[in-house]
Amino acid sequence: MTKPETLSAQALGWIEEKTRAVAPPLHLSSTFERDPDNRYRSGRNYARADNPAFDQPERLLAALENGEAAMLFSSGMAAATAVMLSLAPGDHVVAPRVMYWSFRNWLMNFARGWGLDVELVDMTDPGALRRAMRPGRTKLVWVETPANPLWDIVDIAAAAEVAHEASARLAVDSTVATPVFTRPLVLGADLVMHSATKYLNGHSDLVAGALVTKAIDEPWRRISAVRTQGGGILGSFESWLLLRGMRTLFPRVRTAAANAQALADNLLGNENVAQVLYPGLPGFKGHDIAARQMKGGFGAMMSIRVRGGEKAAIAAAARVKLFKRATSLGGVESLVEHRASVEGPDTPCPADLLRLSVGIEDVNDLLEDLTEALRPGG
Repeated sequence: MTKPETLSAQALGWIEEKTRAVAPPLHLSSTFERDPDNRYRSGRNYARADNPAFDQPERLLAALENGEAAMLFSSGMAAATAVMLSLAPGDHVVAPRVMYWSFRNWLMNFARGWGLDVELVDMTDPGALRRAMRPGRTKLVWVETPANPLWDIVDIAAAAEVAHEASARLAVDSTVATPVFTRPLVLGADLVMHSATKYLNGHSDLVAGALVTKAIDEPWRRISAVRTQGGGILGSFESWLLLRGMRTLFPRVRTAAANAQALADNLLGNENVAQVLYPGLPGFKGHDIAARQMKGGFGAMMSIRVRGGEKAAIAAAARVKLFKRATSLGGVESLVEHRASVEGPDTPCPADLLRLSVGIEDVNDLLEDLTEALRPGG
């Protein structure tokens, strides 16, 4: 069987039939011509429903996640909210307390106002998840692992067991783990979400989202209808860029994760760092679960709590030279951000925390940059 690394690098090995081009053509048409008998034998009529620019990246992502099908969206938020909008008002949804802040806000405000019964629990505690389940009413369990920005680890297989016992479905935000390190569908999940803006693309030059399903079933068809009718589709050029990004997914993510592991190991002994949050550290809560379900690495996201509190953390972020002070994550360049400033007063994020998206630069350069920035008055 062809390895995922090869599928990714060759983008499934597809060759454009007419020209024999190795790189795919860019399909820009928004509409497609009918046949004289009023049929659409091409299988396409309008790009909002079916764009040929989606075919290759969707098929590649489905293959990488061991799924039956994938869908691209205009953003990670569009993908995540499409899952929720495919449910019915009154349905019970269980989600984690620690998760991507924008989606958490959407769940707590729009989704609840629209009629979903959203409950937040500590997903690192299988007992808490089990107690939250309401058989017959709970329709979806949403998991994020590692969870932004504290990098909580959730046991996907255990969560799937709890969800399925209550006849609910399990969806996993696997943006940080990527299919390089974790394949949630293999572990029992029904649905995987990616903010493809991040590691799947990896170059900080597009916004995109994706879903992958274990089965083409009625819930998947409802999500597809939400995408088509709501119009949250990805553009043709962005789809082309995303496919280009996924061709280097494995070497990019592995290099960045190795850099993150090295930084975490070195920063443990830094006198100006109060705590290092990284799943690859043996002392990190959830490390054993991460080691079991993340194969070959622990991702390239980490956080540090700066000794001296909020002011010291913000000052350190202002002193970096190589790390860029910017939001988002998953690009080839390293980024640093003071998350509490972004998330506001209801954040579970400590005020002394800096989130690091570790890139593929020379790790010694990155370590020197952080070490100098963390030094008071440095």
